[in-house]
Amino acid sequence: MTIRLRAHHLLCLLTYVGKGYSPAFTANYDVIAGRLAAGEDILVVGGPDDICAPMLGDAEPHCLCESVRERDRLAADDVAALLGRPITPGVSLKLRNADLHRMRAAFSSGQVRAACVGCEWNTLCNEIAGSGYRGARFCSVAENCGDLHPAGKI
Repeated sequence: MTIRLRAHHLLCLLTYVGKGYSPAFTANYDVIAGRLAAGEDILVVGGPDDICAPMLGDAEPHCLCESVRERDRLAADDVAALLGRPITPGVSLKLRNADLHRMRAAFSSGQVRAACVGCEWNTLCNEIAGSGYRGARFCSVAENCGDLHPAGKI
């Protein structure tokens, strides 16, 4: 199977520690992080994705807002420049260990953070990145999550 992700969620995955909008949202996100860690491919989509799914029943899901589409555009530009490949709707990719490490280094340095400006999760993401990604729940197929954290705990 393939996980459908919008571009800005490629950045959100880096600092996801099990916090989210609702218990259903975080339970779904945990499953997605696990599936990606098990090696499933990513299909970049231009709107609500598999992470958004639990929120689509809300009266006014923010995943349909123009501001979120702008986050996608900014994230796609940053990640594409970093990885040297297009990040556009319809593109399939698998985040390899080297990609994940490069993305985390660029995220920590602020190089791929244009999409994060004004995001309500920005403070938490700064804390997670500043801790060396302690507690992050997504690791690539070839990566041992414990390698991200000196104490080996996530």
